[in-house]
Amino acid sequence: MAGIGEYMINHHKECDEVFARAEEAAGAGDWPRAQTEFEAFAHQMDRHFEIEENLLFPALEEKSGHSGGPTQVMRMEHEQMRTVMHEMRSAMETKDAEQYLGLSETFLVLTQQHNFKEEGILYNMMDQVLADEAPALLAQAESIA
Repeated sequence: MAGIGEYMINHHKECDEVFARAEEAAGAGDWPRAQTEFEAFAHQMDRHFEIEENLLFPALEEKSGHSGGPTQVMRMEHEQMRTVMHEMRSAMETKDAEQYLGLSETFLVLTQQHNFKEEGILYNMMDQVLADEAPALLAQAESIA
């Protein structure tokens, strides 16, 4: 079975792929497809945030005895990303390709910086600290729709 880090990195890749399809469709002015892909992307991101914020972060904090720190920073960055996603949705609804594509660039930078920290530090920490709990946590993660 994959560890927490591998599982979450794979989910980052899935989110990135749907994000790219939405951006491509918006850039091409294919608004029905862009809307469909954006909603799929938003759903994947919401699921990713839920897995981290409601499952993995609390488990890490409980096991390590430390709340805040890296997980607090990740939660703050999630909020920034949610704000940009909300703005992207508004641009999508008004079919404003220039606005959407500009926001998608902002989102991409935020996400790349965020994922670098998670993939380079936080997920490794989770794999070490939560090794015994990983199978149960990943089974729970799979049940989050």
